[in-house]
Amino acid sequence: MSASSPAKTERPLSPHLQIYKPIPTMMMSIVHRITGVALYAGTLLVAWWLIAAASGPDYFDFVNAVLGSWFGILVLFGFTWALIHHMLGGLRHFAWDLGYLFEKRTSTKLAYATIIASVALTLLIWIVAALAY
Repeated sequence: MSASSPAKTERPLSPHLQIYKPIPTMMMSIVHRITGVALYAGTLLVAWWLIAAASGPDYFDFVNAVLGSWFGILVLFGFTWALIHHMLGGLRHFAWDLGYLFEKRTSTKLAYATIIASVALTLLIWIVAALAY
Protein backbone atom coordinates (compact mmCIF):
# COMPACT_ATOMS: atom_id res chain seq x y z
CA MET A 1 0.00 0.00 0.00
CA SER A 2 1.46 3.36 -0.97
CA ALA A 3 1.41 6.45 1.21
CA SER A 4 -1.07 8.15 -1.11
CA SER A 5 -3.68 5.37 -0.98
CA PRO A 6 -6.91 5.97 0.94
CA ALA A 7 -6.95 5.24 4.65
CA LYS A 8 -7.90 1.76 5.71
CA THR A 9 -11.57 1.38 6.63
CA GLU A 10 -11.96 0.58 10.32
CA ARG A 11 -13.74 -2.72 10.73
CA PRO A 12 -15.49 -3.63 13.93
CA LEU A 13 -13.52 -5.88 16.23
CA SER A 14 -14.89 -9.19 17.29
CA PRO A 15 -16.29 -9.00 20.83
CA HIS A 16 -14.13 -10.52 23.52
CA LEU A 17 -15.32 -13.57 25.43
CA GLN A 18 -15.93 -11.44 28.53
CA ILE A 19 -18.65 -9.53 26.67
CA TYR A 20 -20.74 -12.61 25.98
CA LYS A 21 -23.29 -13.65 28.57
CA PRO A 22 -22.80 -17.35 29.37
CA ILE A 23 -25.83 -19.33 28.22
CA PRO A 24 -26.52 -23.01 28.97
CA THR A 25 -25.79 -24.27 25.45
CA MET A 26 -22.49 -22.40 25.36
CA MET A 27 -21.48 -23.76 28.76
CA MET A 28 -22.40 -27.32 27.78
CA SER A 29 -20.31 -26.95 24.64
CA ILE A 30 -17.33 -25.95 26.75
CA VAL A 31 -17.95 -28.79 29.23
CA HIS A 32 -18.29 -31.22 26.30
CA ARG A 33 -14.81 -30.27 25.13
CA ILE A 34 -13.36 -30.51 28.64
CA THR A 35 -14.90 -33.96 29.19
CA GLY A 36 -13.45 -35.05 25.86
CA VAL A 37 -9.97 -34.14 27.10
CA ALA A 38 -10.65 -35.82 30.46
CA LEU A 39 -11.57 -39.03 28.65
CA TYR A 40 -8.00 -39.23 27.32
CA ALA A 41 -6.67 -39.28 30.89
CA GLY A 42 -9.32 -41.78 31.96
CA THR A 43 -8.43 -44.05 29.05
CA LEU A 44 -4.82 -44.00 30.22
CA LEU A 45 -6.03 -45.17 33.64
CA VAL A 46 -7.97 -48.04 32.05
CA ALA A 47 -4.88 -48.97 30.00
CA TRP A 48 -2.74 -48.81 33.16
CA TRP A 49 -5.15 -51.16 34.93
CA LEU A 50 -5.16 -53.61 31.99
CA ILE A 51 -1.37 -53.55 31.75
CA ALA A 52 -1.18 -54.19 35.48
CA ALA A 53 -3.53 -57.15 35.10
CA ALA A 54 -1.23 -58.59 32.44
CA SER A 55 1.92 -57.85 34.47
CA GLY A 56 1.21 -60.10 37.42
CA PRO A 57 -0.58 -60.18 40.76
CA ASP A 58 1.83 -57.91 42.70
CA TYR A 59 1.62 -54.97 40.30
CA PHE A 60 -2.11 -55.56 39.80
CA ASP A 61 -2.63 -55.39 43.59
CA PHE A 62 -0.67 -52.12 43.66
CA VAL A 63 -2.76 -50.54 40.88
CA ASN A 64 -5.98 -51.76 42.50
CA ALA A 65 -4.85 -50.19 45.79
CA VAL A 66 -4.20 -46.86 44.04
CA LEU A 67 -7.50 -46.90 42.16
CA GLY A 68 -9.33 -48.20 45.24
CA SER A 69 -8.11 -45.36 47.47
CA TRP A 70 -10.44 -42.44 48.19
CA PHE A 71 -8.60 -40.34 45.63
CA GLY A 72 -8.67 -43.13 43.02
CA ILE A 73 -12.40 -43.62 43.54
CA LEU A 74 -12.95 -39.88 43.18
CA VAL A 75 -10.99 -39.89 39.90
CA LEU A 76 -12.93 -42.93 38.64
CA PHE A 77 -16.21 -41.28 39.61
CA GLY A 78 -15.18 -38.19 37.64
CA PHE A 79 -14.17 -40.38 34.69
CA THR A 80 -17.56 -42.07 34.77
CA TRP A 81 -19.33 -38.70 34.82
CA ALA A 82 -17.14 -37.38 31.98
CA LEU A 83 -17.91 -40.47 29.91
CA ILE A 84 -21.67 -40.22 30.44
CA HIS A 85 -21.77 -36.44 29.97
CA HIS A 86 -19.70 -36.61 26.80
CA MET A 87 -21.92 -39.38 25.42
CA LEU A 88 -25.09 -37.38 26.11
CA GLY A 89 -23.51 -34.27 24.59
CA GLY A 90 -22.59 -36.33 21.54
CA LEU A 91 -26.19 -37.51 21.21
CA ARG A 92 -27.34 -33.89 21.45
CA HIS A 93 -24.93 -32.91 18.68
CA PHE A 94 -26.09 -35.88 16.62
CA ALA A 95 -29.69 -34.66 16.88
CA TRP A 96 -28.52 -31.20 15.80
CA ASP A 97 -26.65 -32.75 12.85
CA LEU A 98 -29.93 -34.31 11.78
CA GLY A 99 -31.59 -30.89 11.98
CA TYR A 100 -33.61 -31.41 15.16
CA LEU A 101 -33.89 -29.59 18.51
CA PHE A 102 -32.54 -26.24 17.32
CA GLU A 103 -35.25 -24.05 18.84
CA LYS A 104 -33.83 -21.78 21.55
CA ARG A 105 -36.06 -23.04 24.36
CA THR A 106 -35.59 -26.66 23.33
CA SER A 107 -31.81 -26.42 23.08
CA THR A 108 -31.65 -24.67 26.47
CA LYS A 109 -33.82 -27.35 28.09
CA LEU A 110 -31.65 -30.00 26.45
CA ALA A 111 -28.52 -28.38 27.89
CA TYR A 112 -30.00 -28.55 31.39
CA ALA A 113 -31.23 -32.10 30.76
CA THR A 114 -27.71 -33.14 29.72
CA ILE A 115 -26.15 -32.05 32.99
CA ILE A 116 -28.97 -33.46 35.13
CA ALA A 117 -29.07 -36.77 33.28
CA SER A 118 -25.29 -37.17 33.35
CA VAL A 119 -25.18 -36.70 37.13
CA ALA A 120 -28.20 -38.99 37.66
CA LEU A 121 -26.85 -41.74 35.40
CA THR A 122 -23.41 -41.55 37.00
CA LEU A 123 -24.93 -41.91 40.46
CA LEU A 124 -27.09 -44.79 39.26
CA ILE A 125 -24.09 -46.62 37.78
CA TRP A 126 -22.09 -46.22 40.99
CA ILE A 127 -25.01 -47.24 43.20
CA VAL A 128 -25.63 -50.39 41.12
CA ALA A 129 -21.89 -51.17 41.18
CA ALA A 130 -21.75 -50.70 44.96
CA LEU A 131 -24.76 -52.96 45.48
CA ALA A 132 -23.29 -55.61 43.18
CA TYR A 133 -19.94 -55.49 44.96
